[in-house]
Amino acid sequence: MELIKKNAQIKLAEQGRDLLREKMDALIQEFFHVMESVSQSRIELEELSLVAQHSLLIAQAVDDPVTLKSASFATRRGLTLHITGKNIMGVPVPIIEKKRFVKNLLDRGYSFLGVSGRIDETAEKFEAELDLIITLAETETSLRRLGGEIQMTRRRVNALEQVLIPELKRQAKYIENTIDERDREDLFRLKKVKKIIERKKKVVKKA
Repeated sequence: MELIKKNAQIKLAEQGRDLLREKMDALIQEFFHVMESVSQSRIELEELSLVAQHSLLIAQAVDDPVTLKSASFATRRGLTLHITGKNIMGVPVPIIEKKRFVKNLLDRGYSFLGVSGRIDETAEKFEAELDLIITLAETETSLRRLGGEIQMTRRRVNALEQVLIPELKRQAKYIENTIDERDREDLFRLKKVKKIIERKKKVVKKA
């Protein structure tokens, strides 16, 4: 009964290991998919940041500093994000509502008659940069969580494969050897009893 129990535990542990391997493969595939998106977004963000900084430098060089500073203060507003979530192979990842933060002229808080097109262009570039930063925050958070889950799953697979399953097999082998040894001892005793009975029969016949 103990051997049957150990073999059942071995089978269950092997099934768990195989399922975890499948999960890890799916997570790795999703990880590389998200990483590709993150890499592309980082490149776009770097390019957009340079463009926004260039627009700002032009506005600083040409426009009235007071007007530029007033426009920047007028556009300072709180930013509200609606964040939900989803599961990828049991890993919770955030979803940030896809809302564009690029505003039209009337929504920026300053009079479009009192500023130049350069200031408007600078505001638009930085708003577009903010859009991309928020998108990147979502994908990078997903990437970190997927990476953490992959590491945890790999540790579980290794624990099953290198520790638990070998130990269960060692225990099963020990039980098998013990059973074999008992069978040999029983066989030896049976042979011995048989010889004793045969000797007794011979003695009875002689008598």
